[in-house]
Amino acid sequence: MPFPPLSRKPSGPRRRSLLVSAAGAALLTGCSPGPDADGGTGGSPSAADRARARAARDSAELAERYDAVAAAHPPLAERLAPLRAETVRHAEAFGGTAARTAAPTPTATPTASASASPSAATATAGVPADEKGALAQLAAAERTLADRRTEALLRVPGELARLLASVAAAGAAHVYLLTEGDS
Repeated sequence: MPFPPLSRKPSGPRRRSLLVSAAGAALLTGCSPGPDADGGTGGSPSAADRARARAARDSAELAERYDAVAAAHPPLAERLAPLRAETVRHAEAFGGTAARTAAPTPTATPTASASASPSAATATAGVPADEKGALAQLAAAERTLADRRTEALLRVPGELARLLASVAAAGAAHVYLLTEGDS
């Protein structure tokens, strides 16, 4: 014998509306700046500002490494150009700047390469003589930077953490392309 349906309407809010309300409250709380929005430093740069500046500086320095490798090994310039361009965009996303000039092309002369990026000419001395070693050095720099950015995720607010995570993932992809992506 089946039981008849309940004829009374439950009193109070339904479970679904409570869950939606709780989720909305959490969302609003997470989006609003707290009382310590500036890091509590009274005008000095917050931890997020320092992390953003460091990330921009790191990406700009990495772009210079790409320039140095391309200058030392012109046959690699075409392969490295898209990775370098992405690294420049990362520096800009963090609020920094990096040289927008293209990496030296295989047809560029050493003088033209040096004038395109003065820091690349001085950094070329630190680039391994063989292409495989130069790519491995670049991959190690990318890996170190991606690891540092991943560790920083816990110390920065949401939007910057998402940007760091995205750029760290791109760095990991660069490592793969530099070490495994034979073209």
